[in-house]
Amino acid sequence: MEAVAKLNKCAIAPRKMRLVVDSIRGAKVVDALNILKFERKAGAPLVEKLLLSAVANWEAKNPDESIEDADLFVKEIFVTQGRTLKRFRPAPQGRAHRIRKRSNNVTLVIDSASESLIDIQVKDENESDN
Repeated sequence: MEAVAKLNKCAIAPRKMRLVVDSIRGAKVVDALNILKFERKAGAPLVEKLLLSAVANWEAKNPDESIEDADLFVKEIFVTQGRTLKRFRPAPQGRAHRIRKRSNNVTLVIDSASESLIDIQVKDENESDN
């Protein structure tokens, strides 16, 4: 069973956040938390908190299962561009330079490895029948 968590209006440029997100894509949740704990990028603590939120959402969806047995992994994670705030910085001779303060949205999906393997096997059987 999947669990989703979203982080909206994060005040870090999407290009910088993608560097953090790419480092944990497809990793097991325990490994991803270790990677994020020692990552020096500014987006790492935010993604770590988002990952913990996704784990809590998974626990709420599956109250009878334990996390240790579930073998959770990061199934899908992506960054989209959010709203851009446009500001001006004074420049010489009465001009102004535009500054774009970019934001992003992060969507994270975690899933149990055993359940996803079952889903893949069922899809393979359905394709072979056709």
